[in-house]
Amino acid sequence: MSKKIINPVPALADILPREYQDLVEHGPHGKSLGIKDLGTFQEITGEHPHCAGCGVSLGVRLAVASLLAPEDTLVVGTPGCSFFALSQTTLNYSNTAFGNQNAVASGLKRMLQIRYPEQVKDVVVMVGDGGIADIGLDMTLHSWFRGENITTIMLDNEVYGNTGGQESGMSAQGQVLHMAPKGKNFPKIPVFEMARTSGCAYGAKVTIADPKRLGSSVAKAILIARQLGPTYVQIYTPCPTNLKFNPSETINMAHKAQKGTYAFEEFINEEAAELMAAIAAERRSTSW
Repeated sequence: MSKKIINPVPALADILPREYQDLVEHGPHGKSLGIKDLGTFQEITGEHPHCAGCGVSLGVRLAVASLLAPEDTLVVGTPGCSFFALSQTTLNYSNTAFGNQNAVASGLKRMLQIRYPEQVKDVVVMVGDGGIADIGLDMTLHSWFRGENITTIMLDNEVYGNTGGQESGMSAQGQVLHMAPKGKNFPKIPVFEMARTSGCAYGAKVTIADPKRLGSSVAKAILIARQLGPTYVQIYTPCPTNLKFNPSETINMAHKAQKGTYAFEEFINEEAAELMAAIAAERRSTSW
């Protein structure tokens, strides 16, 4: 896709914030950058409107830094905390009605395949647990049943963070929240397991406390989605505001989850494993 969409018109160039100009001038577009390069490029504005210690904003930063070709990626979102960070990037970003993201992403991917048959255009859904597991679960599952060539990334903060802290289907059982004063009555919706049985060629469950593995999982998911079909990455992004812990403890909370309920987990079907082995072999041969 053209970088023209992110470049300000001359009449506005001098009045846009310096941070936005840095996104254009020092962003990741066309540079083959990744997690290991964070700090050498600008992936999101520093003055985004998230709460202090927000796990979702860090999850967005890490996922965006892991995109294989940002200039040729269309990210599809939905209302929620993730929107605030994604709207502060220079990505091609489409915000949908709440829960519609996988249906919209399916149509956009098909349109891009027709419009650019000789070019790879990645379509990545990046939304919170409410958009995927609750309001959008039906459209998420049906995109997987149909075998759409899109990657779905859940930013799981286990709560409806931007509407007052109501429980979501992904809240942990027993978690006390504003709308669950006695604790949530039922377990987390097993979306990761659903992805495995609903047609996803690859899936990973990671936390923001493990950036390297997160980046590898996102990159692998996008590569596989390009050729084989739907993939899924579930990222734990704890919310200090509504889960009532100190903002400085966000990474520690993710580390704690990583040792228990959010231990790294991955699945890959046979065809996807063969594809990744072939890609690895090709990279080894060209490195000599």
